[in-house]
Amino acid sequence: MTRSEQLFGRAGRVIPGGVNSPVRFYEPYPFFAASARGSKLVTADHRTLVDYCMGYGALLLGHAYSAVADAAKTQIDKGTLYCVPTEREVKLAEMITKMVPCAEMVRLVNTGSEATMHAIRLARAFTKRKDVIKFDGGYHGAHDYVLAKAGSGAASVPASEGVLEEASAHTSVVPYNDAPALERAIEKTRPACVIIEPVLANIGLVLPDKGYLSDVRKITQQNDVVLIFDEVVTGFRLAPGGAGEFFGIKPDLATFAKALGSGFPIAAIAGRKEIMKQLAPAGAVYQASTFAGNPVSVSAAIAALDVLASGKDAIYPQVARTCDSIVEGIEEEIEDTGGLDCTINSIGSMFQIFFTKDKVRDEASAKKADSAKFRKLFDELLKRNVFIPPSQFETCFVSYAHEEDDVDKTVEAYGEAFKKIKEQK
Repeated sequence: MTRSEQLFGRAGRVIPGGVNSPVRFYEPYPFFAASARGSKLVTADHRTLVDYCMGYGALLLGHAYSAVADAAKTQIDKGTLYCVPTEREVKLAEMITKMVPCAEMVRLVNTGSEATMHAIRLARAFTKRKDVIKFDGGYHGAHDYVLAKAGSGAASVPASEGVLEEASAHTSVVPYNDAPALERAIEKTRPACVIIEPVLANIGLVLPDKGYLSDVRKITQQNDVVLIFDEVVTGFRLAPGGAGEFFGIKPDLATFAKALGSGFPIAAIAGRKEIMKQLAPAGAVYQASTFAGNPVSVSAAIAALDVLASGKDAIYPQVARTCDSIVEGIEEEIEDTGGLDCTINSIGSMFQIFFTKDKVRDEASAKKADSAKFRKLFDELLKRNVFIPPSQFETCFVSYAHEEDDVDKTVEAYGEAFKKIKEQK
């Protein structure tokens, strides 16, 4: 019995399902981590893996990046929680307003779910309207108004037991990459806001069609609807100013987490001053948290953004080149193997493979992919010490720490995995 198997047995007795987030589970049991540095993750069973999960996108700079870790260690010696304002909170907010095009004001929170929940509340208060529009395949955290999915006809239904049907009734779900569908939904519901992942990263990886995000911005402006970019994944990863900078689109509000903290728990809501000023104590929209602006996380975030801002001309091109090399190598291995229908979507430092011959541009086309083949791919890669997220409907992330040797090892592992998948047919 492996150490991970033993730990999972213990975990199952005291933690529901044996894990503290469902995406971490896969059959028969997940490996347990012991340590990580750079592009590598070391398991409790002393295996060293090339990591493409990378904190589900949080670790753009890699595991235990020294400048970030040192900033956190220095702050720990000064105290871990004050619950009064600090100068460093102001500095971080100032940095975000300089980097993010839409950010006139910033409120720090703890998680992406918290950020999207309060962004929606802000939009409701600002517009005096109730309804929300989200997109098929978009994930915005685990609170009631966004845990909704398309039901029969135009109805939306809860995507989880325990979610109020009354909440889902105020959320419309429309197809991604379909501007006319968005227009129709807005005409019907007169929503407070439209919340969108500019690049879908929780249904695999799905890119916006050319001009689509511009259409979304135009439609929301014409109808006085607040546009929220959920940049929990894309923020500071696609570009220093996130997807807003990358695509040249300025939403009304944007939410950030993951790469902002480079492995530390922190998130932010940013956007137009007239909307943001509604937050208490300046306004009547209540939002509060004991750990918001936690000095350790704030120090880590300042260090991370310092590195990204000062090194942007080197970091972003290098990470994109590394990702391109992996994708090109995988495509060559698919061609060499022959007989496998595959599509790869990639952008910047993110990629995902789908076992389908069709283009993947929305949730419906993503779900046509052969998930059994993907699971076989995951298993075969893990045998070869390459770790990707275990679900077809997640995204692989490349970091600044991934090097040429990682690329070579990864491409070789994909090639061997494809051969095993073909043999299974």
